[in-house]
Amino acid sequence: MEILRSKNPFELFQEWLAEATEAEVNDPEATALATVNADGQPSVRMVLMKKADELGFRFYTNMESRKGREISHNPKAAMVFHWKSLLRQVRVEGTVAELPVWEADAYFHSRHPLSRLGAWASHQSQPLESRAELEGRVREYAEKYKGQDVPRPPHWKGYILQPQKIEFWQQGEGRLHDRFVFAKTTDGWDVTRLNP
Repeated sequence: MEILRSKNPFELFQEWLAEATEAEVNDPEATALATVNADGQPSVRMVLMKKADELGFRFYTNMESRKGREISHNPKAAMVFHWKSLLRQVRVEGTVAELPVWEADAYFHSRHPLSRLGAWASHQSQPLESRAELEGRVREYAEKYKGQDVPRPPHWKGYILQPQKIEFWQQGEGRLHDRFVFAKTTDGWDVTRLNP
């Protein structure tokens, strides 16, 4: 099956994401995000990609978390989407930039109220004495913002991974996979077929 149906990687990504949305049981927008710390040690974790367009791939997090700190030291990152039911993956490499405040605010206010309280209560990636301690902080913020729209914490930000490379991978019989990599140029995107 020929997978290269578009010379625009974002159009092809949207097609694949739409198919994954139909096929995947949970969170087709889940992606593994890899960052690197100041010592060059890579780390990876799953995040939810919230929007993809010609500008890049957006996600949100606590800037004081491990990934937030690593992005501030080294803004280069990579993502991989893996849709096992479709036997596909998409790899993205590029530079991370902070989203405008208005965009972070808009997304934050679309979240479930408990998630908004959790953004205040969780000292993400820091040691936690007990679950009760976290639940106690959630109750404190629930009381503080009772009857109000919970505001976005200043440490909770939006980020965008602006790709330099996007690779599309489709599993093939006998491990003869189809792979195409889009590399960003000043004029658009160059496309190269890769060996499996």
